[in-house]
Amino acid sequence: NILKIYRRTTTSGVQNIKDVLCSGGLVALVASLIIWVAIFLYVAFYYTYMPSTSHIRPVHLQFKSCEEIQGPCSFPSAHVQLTKRQQLLMVGQSYKMFLNLEMPESPANKMLGMFMVCVELQGKDEILVDSSCRSAMLHYRSSLLHALSTLTFSPMLLFGHAEEKQNVILELFSDFEEDQNHPVTDIYVEIQSRHVELYSASLGIHAHFTGLRYLMFHWPLLSAAVGITSNLFFILLITGLSWYQLYQPESEEAARKFQYAALDRKDEFKFNGEPDGVNALIAI
Repeated sequence: NILKIYRRTTTSGVQNIKDVLCSGGLVALVASLIIWVAIFLYVAFYYTYMPSTSHIRPVHLQFKSCEEIQGPCSFPSAHVQLTKRQQLLMVGQSYKMFLNLEMPESPANKMLGMFMVCVELQGKDEILVDSSCRSAMLHYRSSLLHALSTLTFSPMLLFGHAEEKQNVILELFSDFEEDQNHPVTDIYVEIQSRHVELYSASLGIHAHFTGLRYLMFHWPLLSAAVGITSNLFFILLITGLSWYQLYQPESEEAARKFQYAALDRKDEFKFNGEPDGVNALIAI
């Protein structure tokens, strides 16, 4: 008898441990699934809501050469294709557009002074969306400053690790927003000077974030924590309401059946002539 009791107790304890482990594993599985769903929803929202930070395109300037004299006979111009698709920029997002000119500190550029740079933004059907013109020139440096700078950086200049050049950055658009009906796909650049000398040029489009996008870009960890926590709250709320709506009708139906069964038993006892006290007890 003692052995049977011990076996029964051991079997019951093992079964309880199995039940606890199964319940804990199920809870851990459901919790991990809910957490991963919350993370996936935030990541999907982030990549859908947040546009690309910047787009950089090289600008290959072209011009017509003169036949009689040396040098260009037309303004340097270039066609920059942003995308072959329907659109590249996000509608409703503000962008800043810059043109970076890499210019040598040559005598020609120093004598050139100011010159104009114009751009035209066109859509898929060569529809003019917007245009802008900006003036530019090399930053002034006196002869003394130029001599001191050359003397200081002479070792790097001799070994080719530095050059006598300047990067002139022009802000073409400070608050450009994409038109949903006519998205920009092509940009035409023209430098309105035949005597300008350039090493290279590039066009940069940078997103200017405000509001929620600003918070999500500059504080990504805090935004991710708040977003995932909010997703967890709503997922748990929806799961709890669904569970309540799924099992609440069954519990109400079981209570209704129990009440009907009690009433039937009460009527049966009355029919068989049972005392009123027993009937009252059954009713309770």
